[in-house]
Amino acid sequence: MKLEGKAKMLRIHFGEDDKWHDKPLYEAIVIKCRELDIAGATVFRGIEGYGASTLIHKRHLLRSSDRPIMVSVVDTEEKIRTLIPVLDEMVNEGLIAMSEVEVIRYVHQEGVRSQV
Repeated sequence: MKLEGKAKMLRIHFGEDDKWHDKPLYEAIVIKCRELDIAGATVFRGIEGYGASTLIHKRHLLRSSDRPIMVSVVDTEEKIRTLIPVLDEMVNEGLIAMSEVEVIRYVHQEGVRSQV
């Protein structure tokens, strides 16, 4: 599969402690993206941030910090739109933002898949 030109990027923001069926939410989202054959998903852990609650989340030595997580997903608009209803179910608190991007180069290696 080759993807070039206009595409969509989703950025999903939530807390590190968020879960989906007893699994970290970020892991569940990446697995779902793979199941939907989406071009790519990457998880980023933030150093510090806040959301709707305005509570600042950052690393603490002695207690859970619920640091910010962002999952970035890129593919065609059609594929991204298939993911949105799934995310509506999975993400209880957070932000999902979509933007248009231009893919310069993406080449998928056929037959190469890691084991989950």
